[in-house]
Amino acid sequence: MTRVFVARMVGLPVLGPDGENIGRVRDAVSAVSVGPRPPRVLGLVVGVGSRRRIFVPMLRVTAIDAGAVTLSTGQVNLRPFAQRPNEVLVVGEMLDAAVRVVDHDADATVADVLMEHTRSRDWLITRLAVTERLGRLGRRGPVQVLPWAAVSGLSLAEEGQGTEQLLATFEDMRPADVAQALLDLPQRRRHDVADGLGDERLADVLEELPAVEQRDLLRHLASERAADVLEAMDPDDAADLLADLPDPESEQLLGLMEPEDSQSVRRLLTYSADTAGGMMTPEPIVLTPDSTVAEALARVRNPDITPALASMVFVARPPSATPTGRYLGCVHSQRLLREAPFALVAGVLDAELTRLHPDASLTEVTRYFATYNLVCGPVIDDNDHLLGAVTVDDVLDHLLPEDWRTQDPDPTTTGGLRVPPSALPAGKAAAKATAPSSSTARPSRGGRRA
Repeated sequence: MTRVFVARMVGLPVLGPDGENIGRVRDAVSAVSVGPRPPRVLGLVVGVGSRRRIFVPMLRVTAIDAGAVTLSTGQVNLRPFAQRPNEVLVVGEMLDAAVRVVDHDADATVADVLMEHTRSRDWLITRLAVTERLGRLGRRGPVQVLPWAAVSGLSLAEEGQGTEQLLATFEDMRPADVAQALLDLPQRRRHDVADGLGDERLADVLEELPAVEQRDLLRHLASERAADVLEAMDPDDAADLLADLPDPESEQLLGLMEPEDSQSVRRLLTYSADTAGGMMTPEPIVLTPDSTVAEALARVRNPDITPALASMVFVARPPSATPTGRYLGCVHSQRLLREAPFALVAGVLDAELTRLHPDASLTEVTRYFATYNLVCGPVIDDNDHLLGAVTVDDVLDHLLPEDWRTQDPDPTTTGGLRVPPSALPAGKAAAKATAPSSSTARPSRGGRRA
């Protein structure tokens, strides 16, 4: 089934791929809805044994039919389910909720919720089965199945919803989820939320927004605060955003930033956006050769460093800030875990790993990661100085279409990826060259993405 009423799923057995019994469906969990866009179903609450309830992500669900829910694996996380602030229990909170039918402003009650499987593999709550209240005695009319947008009362963007409540809801959400929620808000409400977020939090959210919304929010902020937010962003993301602005506006903001922050951003702006130099972050983990394995692991444990960037530490002669002294090599995090804490990183270097030149093209960088099975790679100049590191998320951001954050992927493409033909095997490259495509090359200004 690709369309299922959630209340009818309650009690269905949940089976593994080989038919093994895991438990029974007790509820479904959806994201908090903001605006008219249907909310996404995140997973199922499954009862295991007599009392334990666990969470199973919807991506694990391979089939739903009248008799059972089948998972892709029999291995599940047995940690007890704990509802998060940005989550809603469909059966526990949506059913029997009081709502209003928009077209004729009538009071109604939710009787059931329809979730639908989309081509992007997401399950969305697209329709609500509601019964209207008739007269003062509370009699209920017949059941109507209406689109999500035809009913009000379940979305955070309803009239009277305060910005404070939105901020409280967003507090524990991931930046990417907050960014998605902001896209559903009117521009004024979006600006109100931006005003209420701290600089660090707003910087994280800005990095997840499409370019148009990034520019809009940045221009809404006072110049001094806009510069503070740019300082809190990753330098490569800040460079991409500034490259989208007119030169006078970009230069004004760079002048308001702290010199040590603006310097790295200015350096990134000198490279083309589709090269290793344009994609790299100038703040990888850099150690001197006399550092110990324990020091390296302590740097890797920093929660502010992304998993891809933490997968590798780089060793160079002083200075350690990019561009560094002479680059000596790298150490993979897995290797660090196998060494004694007191050992020196100089003794476990991988000095043979191929390096990326700052002018390496997107195709070369893509092949580099595929060839060496890496998620992070060093960018070295002609004088053996480490300039930064490219991570796999930077590569994916340039392979995906410009509007990948807001559009479902085209099922006729490689998951929506705009893969360079030269990065494909000969047969696939020829087929792609003859196929029509709606993707266009990214325009650029001053070598950066526009």
